[in-house]
Amino acid sequence: MSGQLKEVRNRIKSTQSNLQITKAMKMVSAAKLRRAQDAILLMRPYAVKLQEMLSNIVSNSEGSLDLALAAERPVEKVLLIVITSDRGLCGAYNSNLIKLTKQVIREKYQEQFEKGRVTILPIGKKGWEHFAKNGYKMNETYWHLFAHLDFDHVKEAATVAMDGFTSGQYDAVEIIYSQFKNAATQFFISEQFLPIAKVEEKVSDSKGKKLAKADFIFEPEKDTLIAELMPKILNTQLYKAMLDANASEHGARMTAMDKATENANELLRNYKISYNRARQAAITTELTEIVSGAAALEG
Repeated sequence: MSGQLKEVRNRIKSTQSNLQITKAMKMVSAAKLRRAQDAILLMRPYAVKLQEMLSNIVSNSEGSLDLALAAERPVEKVLLIVITSDRGLCGAYNSNLIKLTKQVIREKYQEQFEKGRVTILPIGKKGWEHFAKNGYKMNETYWHLFAHLDFDHVKEAATVAMDGFTSGQYDAVEIIYSQFKNAATQFFISEQFLPIAKVEEKVSDSKGKKLAKADFIFEPEKDTLIAELMPKILNTQLYKAMLDANASEHGARMTAMDKATENANELLRNYKISYNRARQAAITTELTEIVSGAAALEG
C-alpha cells in the first residue's frame, strides 16, 4: 500500500511540474501572439491591395508588355515554398502543412513529382527536417528565415523564386502556409506565387453584365514602373505569408498549451482522488489491524 501511495505522489509531482511548464509556455505564446497579430493585421490590407493591383495590371497588359513574371507556360518544373515553424508543441500545425503539401503534389503535380521536377523550398526547421528525412528534392538555403524575420531576409528567398521562374528553372511557384484568423483558427492554404495570377472578369448579380477590369494611369512610363513594381509586390506577398505563418504558429501553440494545461489539471484532480482513496484504504487497513490485535490480546 505504501508503494502505491509513493507512486501516486510521484505522478502528482510530475503532473504539477508539467502544469507549470504548459502555463508558462501559454503565457509566452500569448505575448508573442499579440505582437505577431498586430504585425499581420497592419500588413495584410496593404499587401492584399498591392496584389490586386498587380493582378489587374497583368490582366490589362496582355500583349502590350513583356511581363516575364506573368508568363504562362506548360508546367514541367515546380517550386513549392512551404512555410512551417522552427519549433514544435503547437498541436497539429506543422503536420497539417506537410499534409497539405503532399496533397498539392498528389492532386496537381504528381507527374512532375515522379520525374523529380518538384522542388521544395522549406522555411522553418520542422518542414525542412521532414522533407530532408523523406528524400524530397529541396532548396535548403532559407529554412532558418524565422530566426531573422524581416523584409530584407524574406526578399532573398522571393528573389530566388523569381530568378528561377524567369530563367526557366521553374514553370510554377506556389506558397503553402497557414493564414491567420485568430488564436484558435488558422486556414492552411496553397497560394499561387508565379506566374502572377490574372483577374478574371466578374459578372454582375443584378444585370448579368460583365464588369470591366480596373485600369490605371501610369506615371512615369508604364514599362519602367511595372518593371520596378512587380518584384517589390511579390516580395511583399511572400513577407505577408511569413507574417501570417508567424502569427498562426503562436496562436496554435497558445491553444495547444491551453489545452495541455486543462488536461494536466484534470489529470491532477484524478491523481489526488486516487491518492486520497489509497490513503483512506491504508488508514482503514491499519485501524483494522490495530482493532484485531487488541481483540486478540483481550481474548
